[in-house]
Amino acid sequence: MSLDAATLAAFQEISTATITTVLLKKGLRRLWMSGPMPLPTAQGKRIAGKAFTMRFVPAREDLATPESWSSPRSTRAAIEDMPEGCIAVVDAMGVTDAGIFGDILAFRMAKRGVSALITDGVMRDISGVLSTGLPVWCQGTAAPASVAGLTFVGWQEPIACGGVAVFPDDVIVADADGAVCIPAAYLETVLKEGPEQERLEAWIMTEVGRGVPLPGLYPANAETKARYEAFKANKG
Repeated sequence: MSLDAATLAAFQEISTATITTVLLKKGLRRLWMSGPMPLPTAQGKRIAGKAFTMRFVPAREDLATPESWSSPRSTRAAIEDMPEGCIAVVDAMGVTDAGIFGDILAFRMAKRGVSALITDGVMRDISGVLSTGLPVWCQGTAAPASVAGLTFVGWQEPIACGGVAVFPDDVIVADADGAVCIPAAYLETVLKEGPEQERLEAWIMTEVGRGVPLPGLYPANAETKARYEAFKANKG
């Protein structure tokens, strides 16, 4: 399906919690990334975009050097290849003692119009990163540079981030609950079922507020579903 601005805006209206519920009903259980959580620049935001993937492997002394930063296959080169509006999703293997990016790289990403950065690793130069305004989901901070624990090997290939297989151009949605990957085959399903799931749960919250017991309400049994449909009909 086409991922124009209106479609991406529609994804931004659906919470990651709802998306995982919709996908769970389709048998997909491993699409929420374990580890990445919002830094202050991302708090209160929900962002959607196509994944631009990057991958690190364990540090190897002959490859993970400061000189490698000038290589054609480097984080710098990858950033220059990022299209406006993408979400950079970085496989750092969960390493938390070496920061994958600092303030300069984050600032360049912000200048290129990258929507967000998501990684199962950590950032460095955190005060500077926050000053760039780039929304970041990560596992925290660390002072050492990436080459202290990681070797960058490529971009725009399948990766693993937070226990999730992410392919280039998968749709990513991230908010206060973390980040979720939506496979291309399920984009229309999420757009169709996500808003209705949120409307149903909002109605259930009002029922809870009225003192209705949970059994039969959540999840909704046939009687509850009938009351909900009647509510929608009356509201319409």
